Amino acid sequence: MMKFIKIDENSRVPKYQQIIDSIIHNISIGNLKMDEKIPSINMFSEEFYLSRDTVEKAYSILKDRNIITSIRGKGFYISRTKLISKVNIFFLINKLSNYKLRIYNHFIDTIGANAHVDLQVYHCDETLFLNLLDKNKAAYDYYIIMPHFKTEDLKHVTLTQKVIKALEEIPTEKLIILDNVKPELKSVQTEIFQDFENDIYFALKKGLDKIKTYEKIILVYPEQSVYPYPRRILHGFRKFCVEYKLDFEILDKIYDDMILKKGDLFITIEESDLVNLLKQVREDEFKLGSEIGIISYNDTPLKELLGITVMSTDFKIMGETAANMIRNKSRGTIKVPFNFIERDSL
Repeated sequence: MMKFIKIDENSRVPKYQQIIDSIIHNISIGNLKMDEKIPSINMFSEEFYLSRDTVEKAYSILKDRNIITSIRGKGFYISRTKLISKVNIFFLINKLSNYKLRIYNHFIDTIGANAHVDLQVYHCDETLFLNLLDKNKAAYDYYIIMPHFKTEDLKHVTLTQKVIKALEEIPTEKLIILDNVKPELKSVQTEIFQDFENDIYFALKKGLDKIKTYEKIILVYPEQSVYPYPRRILHGFRKFCVEYKLDFEILDKIYDDMILKKGDLFITIEESDLVNLLKQVREDEFKLGSEIGIISYNDTPLKELLGITVMSTDFKIMGETAANMIRNKSRGTIKVPFNFIERDSL
């Protein structure tokens, strides 16, 4: 290994950083392999006439980044070959939905090639989440977490006590909470989130004039979804309807052969409910936008093409903001815009 390491005595780059960069570079070009043993701290310092403290500092940083590992009584070894970039990011999402992937893709586009991002999915399962976090503990420079969990009866919960405890073990400067926040997690310094209750409330207020022309407002909120939705959506919807004295109903899904009436306005969350509703509106020959209204939760290109009115988080901004905060090494709490986009279905 020694023949691959280059230390420039005339460089202004600190010697410990030159060690780090040289080892990472040689991993990236294949000179150093996974599980290959590297020299001890004493051997390294003697070979390059460096102080032991300098080499120890470099090895310590490489260990923190999980690029090398130490085995008691045996020495130091290369522990991985893929995370060789300057910034290593663990991106943990609750489900592989179109919306989550849009956030991720905008994040990737913005963070650039100078980072390695590992995307993992925990399917709203607490046990899987804790195992993934424990397995990758102390291995990354940043941890981006989307906290959405489900109870045994498929109710949504933002955090559990075990999850809070696990997140509090991550250094605050490394942790970014994305999409969903909860006051219980007090140690977090960076949050980029949507406010589910107030988002739907204020979005519906923007469409109030047209919403009031309908006889009944029906929210289709899935109660038994594999990936449950925050109940704060329900709270915001009820608050809006009660405040403006609107007749409303909450269904758990769009039923086959459901009875539709002129003057119904539906708010759908899941794509399957939107598709089923559109199919029945056409089969029953209702005029979409006047006789039957539809507002869908979260925008997609297909909804834009079909002329479906939506209320939607700006997923592009969410992903870009997370990336820019890492690039700029900034912290803070940022509420992502939530837009009401009126189209022909209202």
